[in-house]
Amino acid sequence: MRQFYALTKPRVVQLIVFCAAIGMLLATPDLPDWRVALAAVAGIWLVAAAAAAFNCLVEQRIDSRMARTSWRPTATGELTRGQALAFSSVLCAAGSAILWFAVNPLTMWLTFATFVGYAVVYTVLLKPMTPQNIVIGGASGAMPPVLGWAAIRGDVGPEALILCLIIFLWTPPHFWALALYRAEDYRRAGLPMLPVTHGAEFTRLHVLLYTIVLFAATLLPFVAGMSGPIYLAAAIVLGVMFCGYAWRLWRSYSDQLARRTFRFSIVHLSLLFAALLVDHYLWPMLS
Repeated sequence: MRQFYALTKPRVVQLIVFCAAIGMLLATPDLPDWRVALAAVAGIWLVAAAAAAFNCLVEQRIDSRMARTSWRPTATGELTRGQALAFSSVLCAAGSAILWFAVNPLTMWLTFATFVGYAVVYTVLLKPMTPQNIVIGGASGAMPPVLGWAAIRGDVGPEALILCLIIFLWTPPHFWALALYRAEDYRRAGLPMLPVTHGAEFTRLHVLLYTIVLFAATLLPFVAGMSGPIYLAAAIVLGVMFCGYAWRLWRSYSDQLARRTFRFSIVHLSLLFAALLVDHYLWPMLS
């Protein structure tokens, strides 16, 4: 059971479900129907876990060559390809059924499209072919708030697309910070990550540029009237901090700083979405 659980990449899926839950809570001025929300969380978690397991299946050979992933059960051979495929299929089918019958068909199709985008388009096609794999493939990883919004509202509004844009722009600096200090791992695995194909200096510059563009995008919820001053203050503080990390990474690189930047990027996104949630419920009471 521990081996199958490891295939689901629990920490990654937790962040996905967290962002989806934020989308659900922002989709309505009041608390959403808890039964629909709970079903949506369960369905999205299952399909996201299925995509992670399928990713481990496809990248079995690559994972075995990388120190960061060589422990995965598919890479070590503790779980066979058939077991991983069956596990992924069951999770995807169960999650899709929950979303179809207990939430709505739109959320099911959007979630399934996200599964295909990550497990097939990104993992099978983009990742081994282009150093822009993270940028293009980031579209599927940016979908969780849209899924949460669709689960409650039954549509995809511009507010949900703004949240999607934020995660889309957050993804490249997040993963490139990791790729910088894991470049040798990716080189051994034969993956064309940006530090491998274009060098560390080029990658560090792009981390900085994307972080600046991300900072601007994080202000859109306030500009569009989705949020108030509480979120704006948090977005500015977090954005300045992230840009500070990216600037130092560009000017004076070290593996330790790249690790800190990668870890802060996760904190940045989590606190940014938490601030959206706090602002959504607290600011109307204060104003």
